[in-house]
Amino acid sequence: MNKLKAIFTNKDVLKKMGITILILLAFRILVWVPIPLIDVQNLTGFIKQNEFLAILNNFSGQALGNLSIMAMGISPYITASIVIQLLQMDIIPILKEWGEQGEAGKQKINRLTRIVALILAFIQSLVLLLGLGAARGGALIPRILEPKIIHYIYMALVMTAGTAVAIFIGDLITKYGIGNGTSMLIVAGIVTSLPAMVTQLWTLYIKPPAGEALDIFLFILIMVLNVAVLIGVTYLELAKRKIPIQYANVRAGRGKTDSNLPIKLNTAGVIPVIFASTILSIPLSMVGMTNSSTESGVGYWLNQIFNYQNPIGFVLYMVLIMLFAFFYSFLMFNPESVAENLSKSNAYIPGIRPGEDTTNYISRLLFKITVLGTVYLMILAALPIVTTIIFGFKGTVAQSVTIGGTSLIIVVGVALETVNQIITQSTEQEYKRLF
Repeated sequence: MNKLKAIFTNKDVLKKMGITILILLAFRILVWVPIPLIDVQNLTGFIKQNEFLAILNNFSGQALGNLSIMAMGISPYITASIVIQLLQMDIIPILKEWGEQGEAGKQKINRLTRIVALILAFIQSLVLLLGLGAARGGALIPRILEPKIIHYIYMALVMTAGTAVAIFIGDLITKYGIGNGTSMLIVAGIVTSLPAMVTQLWTLYIKPPAGEALDIFLFILIMVLNVAVLIGVTYLELAKRKIPIQYANVRAGRGKTDSNLPIKLNTAGVIPVIFASTILSIPLSMVGMTNSSTESGVGYWLNQIFNYQNPIGFVLYMVLIMLFAFFYSFLMFNPESVAENLSKSNAYIPGIRPGEDTTNYISRLLFKITVLGTVYLMILAALPIVTTIIFGFKGTVAQSVTIGGTSLIIVVGVALETVNQIITQSTEQEYKRLF
């Protein structure tokens, strides 16, 4: 209660919360601004019927389905950030040097990330528009213009400008609002799909001619499952293993320190699932864009292998998540770098010799934690697929209604981070009043 009182009596925090809400509302308004020259009626139905594009539409907060200027949203910036982050790991030396140059190097990396994001946004927009045009016999407004490459380039540039606006809005939230702007935009896109899910469930189970006892029971069961999964994800996202740390320059009996090195259960976050989904989606998107049949020929086999709704695709999906989880966990929490930093700080793990022994100890511990984290990630990624089969969801219902899913990790992670930031800022103001 004291924390809630501190938050709601702090004018600066309330002001930042208000600014964040207003900026997010402005972003949602832009989602409904269509791309110029686009044939919305011809393409909207196709996007909702295409499984891969429907998933992207839900993730973008319905911006893709509306064929909005914000259809690409913040996703190219996220992709660029991941790519630059990976390239900093001794792959491109100059990027590693920038990472070690403090604030000046950070600004250079941020500038490069934005440039790469806009390039990716243009390429993705152009490919998407050309693919939609090929699948539907043209993406332009009929009876006005004959489709030419210059028109597609123009529309791609408009969508790229939308990504630039999304990056700018994210920066505004980070600077003047609460939380990380990029994360808040992602969550805003995910959360806006929740009303559609509840509406679909209500229509399916409660609205006449439905509404029998079994239908009501299934509706309540699905809602309870969603709440239970949300609570479970929140608990597991907070789970961490703390390695005790001691400092060589602190003498025994001169005070006790509670320093530790925390390792999260899910060190890799949602990155393994994003990588796995991207790899599987490339062949499927090519099949969808070319309007190839999935009932026979090459399209059939590509659908069997890369569609995780099918047995082979599901196994491949799980294997890719497992591989990327281990790869990214050891990449982000490098035992050698951690051991080296501990040595430089005159710190050590009790009972473990500094140097190679510390590296080996952290590696073994990280491996065990990653095994548990990977199992958790695989179960969470598999839940929407399994529950869709169990409850018999099909078509638009299957696209809208999801139980579990890795989007929950994003929502829970951002919520926890934002709450902690709000509490921290409120507490800081309370301390300042004492002096």
